[in-house]
Amino acid sequence: MKKLIALLLFIVTLSVRTEAQPEQNKVIDGVIAVVADEIILRSDLENRMTQYRQGGNPVNENTKCTVMEDLMYNKLLLDQAKIDSIQVQESQVNSELSRRIDYFVQQIGSVEKLEEFYGKSIAKIKDEFYDLIKDQMTIQQMQQQLSSDVQVTPKDVREFYNSIDPDSLPYINAQVEVSHIVIDPVINEEEKESTKQKLRELRQRVMDGEDFGTLAYLYSEDQGSAEKNGELGFMKRGMLVPEFAAAAFSLDPGEVSGIVETKFGFHLIKVIEKKGQQVNARHILLKPKVSGSDLTRAKAKLDSIRKVIIETDSISFADMAEEVSTDEKSSKNGGKIINESSGSARFEMNQMSEVDPNLFFVLDKMEPGEISKPVVYNKQDGSKAYRLVRLDTVYEPHRANLKDDYQRIQSVTKAQKQKELIDEWIQGKIKSTYIKINEQYRECSFEHSWL
Repeated sequence: MKKLIALLLFIVTLSVRTEAQPEQNKVIDGVIAVVADEIILRSDLENRMTQYRQGGNPVNENTKCTVMEDLMYNKLLLDQAKIDSIQVQESQVNSELSRRIDYFVQQIGSVEKLEEFYGKSIAKIKDEFYDLIKDQMTIQQMQQQLSSDVQVTPKDVREFYNSIDPDSLPYINAQVEVSHIVIDPVINEEEKESTKQKLRELRQRVMDGEDFGTLAYLYSEDQGSAEKNGELGFMKRGMLVPEFAAAAFSLDPGEVSGIVETKFGFHLIKVIEKKGQQVNARHILLKPKVSGSDLTRAKAKLDSIRKVIIETDSISFADMAEEVSTDEKSSKNGGKIINESSGSARFEMNQMSEVDPNLFFVLDKMEPGEISKPVVYNKQDGSKAYRLVRLDTVYEPHRANLKDDYQRIQSVTKAQKQKELIDEWIQGKIKSTYIKINEQYRECSFEHSWL
């Protein structure tokens, strides 16, 4: 759990939960720097320092100055983004929020566990961090615009690699690349109809005068909102799956929907209030149950798929994944599983044991190129499926070298050139920007000439 807390703090830049702090430990907030028309608060700095400590990063007497400079740099980028009219669309922010939440759910085990850990519903977590993620994405776009023209040649990569002391080259742990073909069980129509009938009965009870919130508390299978009588809190359209959003925004306050089907199951929705482009609603979610026979059919389908790939040699694993896999993310990449934390296809084996223990034990017995028999896949949303796993490549532990790690070294080379370009931009931007720094931080040895 300690490692998870550090991960959450590092990736999402979560705010410190000051409400849990004793009164005597609270620091009076105030402006400690101004960059153009952007301000930096003492709490911004203290929160970032807490993230550093929780993330296991070394902290010394100059760390606070380093963090302060990073905050000022971000404000420079936000100011330039305004000048250049760089805007991040709401749909992009919501997509990124969902991606990060999905990753956290995978790490902690379920949506319910994440909501319990953070003390808020997923909807409220997304709403709380919307502006933060939007700023982060704006900063990233501005950085990309500044450094988009940077290119590196094979010669640049070789020269950078050769400039590193061999004894200083990093030691790379054992890594793997993995692909899979997922088949979700098809829930039989009888079970779907049974679930919808239960919702019809609940809706009739509401129409007869029973309280929607009480029924949500008693029957909804969305545990996070059920505890709040089904209330989701105010949410923008893009924060909801399309079918749910279409229904919720079409209802008047107090009105109850018919049955709404989404990827999560079947819903009844009752709108509490609308405010501008946001809606606050209650819902009752019922999920049709996957039967043992549904899972057996999914497994049998994968047995047949495996046989076709191995015995007929008429189609590759990657092509088959694109055709039949029900995992949308990986099917577009020929079944290749992407490491969410790095954006690459490589996983360290010790990391894999934490991300997906079941997959780790499957891979531990496989040879490169081998395709597993169908194995149970415990998905992020708590549902079960079956999958075939292919161990694509194994990279043994080694010192970083151009043959095995060219892409990694190329990325570092490019990052170094981008840093040099951005450093030059920072110096010029500082000269033309109003900057005021609190006296307390004027003794810092900043990398750039902020004073």
